Amino acid sequence: MKPENLFKLACLCLLALSGALPADVYKWVDENGVITFSNVEPPANADYQVLKFPCYASDPKCRSVRWEKVPLNRVAFEEEIRAAAEYNAVEESLIRAIIHAESAYQPDAQSPKGAQGLMQLMPATQQEMRVADPFNPALNIKGGTRYLSDLLLEFDGDVVKAAAAYNAGPNAVHRYGGVPPYEETREYVRRVQILYERYSKASG
Repeated sequence: MKPENLFKLACLCLLALSGALPADVYKWVDENGVITFSNVEPPANADYQVLKFPCYASDPKCRSVRWEKVPLNRVAFEEEIRAAAEYNAVEESLIRAIIHAESAYQPDAQSPKGAQGLMQLMPATQQEMRVADPFNPALNIKGGTRYLSDLLLEFDGDVVKAAAAYNAGPNAVHRYGGVPPYEETREYVRRVQILYERYSKASG
């Protein structure tokens, strides 16, 4: 690979992790044999690969992301989020914060730990919340919001404890009387708090 293409790839990786680009980066070879990387979908006749740069809740690489600056997404899955929020009495801003922190709005997201879909539901949670297809956005949001609502009720509306329980499980939060001393969970709660505040302000 030419040095300039290595540089382009490095730039795209950095931008993807900063939240300035979608998670997909396209790679293809043009008619001159030049390897191209771009966040713009290639020509229809190009033989290309899709390189994903996901940002999962358990991914330590995401800890370099400036969550105070990443672009918010207030339009994706608008109907599904609104319906789930109204049915479960959970703020839309909190649902969006969880989705953003968990999967960056990728409905096909799969974490190394086995969590799936927009709200990164583990198989046991899918079964408990009766989510037949975790990669169906409407079903995932419905089940994830119901689970989040249950956690808010369990922790008397405490968003911090509910977010910690969403990541580490409610038993861990009860055991420690608050956010467990797990590096991943503390980073996750910090991320959700920042996004929740930003989404709340953006929605007025």
